[in-house]
Amino acid sequence: MLDRVRQYIQENELFAPTDQLLVAVSGGMDSVVLADVLHRLAVPFAIAHCHFGLRGQEADADEEFVRKLAKKYEVPYFAEFFQTKAFAEQEGISTQMAARTLRYEWFERLRQTQGLDYIATAHHQRDAAETMLLNLTHGTGLAGLHGIRPKNGRVVRPLLGMAKGDLYDYLVENHLIWREDASNDSTLYQRNRLRHDVLPVLREINPNLDHTLQITAERVGGAEEIVRRYVADTARAAQHEEAEVTYLNIATLQATAATALVLHEMLRPFGFSYLVVKDIVAAFHAPSGRRFESPTHLLVKDREQLVITRRNLTKFGTHQIMAGQEVLKIDGLHLRLDLAEAAGFDVPKGKAVAALDADKLKFPLTVRPWQEGDWFMPIGMKGKKLLSDFLIDQKVPLNLKSSVWVLVSGDGKIAWVVGFRPDERFKVTEETQRVLVVKRM
Repeated sequence: MLDRVRQYIQENELFAPTDQLLVAVSGGMDSVVLADVLHRLAVPFAIAHCHFGLRGQEADADEEFVRKLAKKYEVPYFAEFFQTKAFAEQEGISTQMAARTLRYEWFERLRQTQGLDYIATAHHQRDAAETMLLNLTHGTGLAGLHGIRPKNGRVVRPLLGMAKGDLYDYLVENHLIWREDASNDSTLYQRNRLRHDVLPVLREINPNLDHTLQITAERVGGAEEIVRRYVADTARAAQHEEAEVTYLNIATLQATAATALVLHEMLRPFGFSYLVVKDIVAAFHAPSGRRFESPTHLLVKDREQLVITRRNLTKFGTHQIMAGQEVLKIDGLHLRLDLAEAAGFDVPKGKAVAALDADKLKFPLTVRPWQEGDWFMPIGMKGKKLLSDFLIDQKVPLNLKSSVWVLVSGDGKIAWVVGFRPDERFKVTEETQRVLVVKRM
């Protein structure tokens, strides 16, 4: 088996011969085999053991066993004692999920502080098969169907290509001892129920099930890479970013194959579920204003585009700018103010800058979110316009309207709708002597 593991490590480029590993060892059969295999392959490693405080004296005995194992191999040994139940209650998650979170966070901290290259776990073919079937049972995409990867960031699985029987044969041939975890037999856990009640039936149908699912996982992994590249190409064509806003062109999305699947992958960073994405696709032909929410983001269908912002994007509060102040920097808004002589001054173009007649402004100036009932005189117009109507004319998406700021003179007049248009009453004219240039950075 040593040669097969060596070949698997090389083919999957898990780590270099000089890399140092942190090996997760519980004391069970799988991790004992992993430690021994790496020792015989002359791979430099340290051992990490987690005591989750769940099994009393039995867990204490596991820790002692692994400590002696590290001594046998003459490698560094690290153990951590967790308050798993308390953490699970605090986070509102299952004990199993709490244990997984605690151990991987600790492994990564330990890897970094000890200057090690990778974390090695003892997952094998059967673990991968169980993970695939559990994911399929709960509902999953391509990422769940490829099961456990040989290498995921700094975590490597040198035994993933080995069958459970290979590990048992290795134990017998090399006269290794290990610790049995009685909780592995409990059907209270979903994975154990699958392992003891479901998989035996499937193996009657296909005795080579674990290997078959491994090959399937490889094929799904390849398909996932094809999809990833297709999604990346679509994103380049359909998506553009502005500050805290993401825009997606609906026509480009409609031209894709499997639109809901592609859009779901594009929206994954924003937390939208596949079922919500299907509703978004169904709303492509709906009137503007349809809203969809994820735990972190808001998506609005606005004419021919989807507009995505963080939830609660509105920046509340009123902020003053005193005479002579050069910078205002608040959450979501950074303004720079420069005073210039009007002689020879060229009014700059662009929505991100406003040139205002400084002598018509009353200090202190105020910066605040716009409010219903606000009005101003857009430059070039002689009449008043409600800001709500102006934003409609400007086709500002619904989820961006709440984040529009106004710069207000001390006499209560709006001098600039920030990022859109100055007010006619403060424009630079031939009579202007000093210009206040306000630029959104």
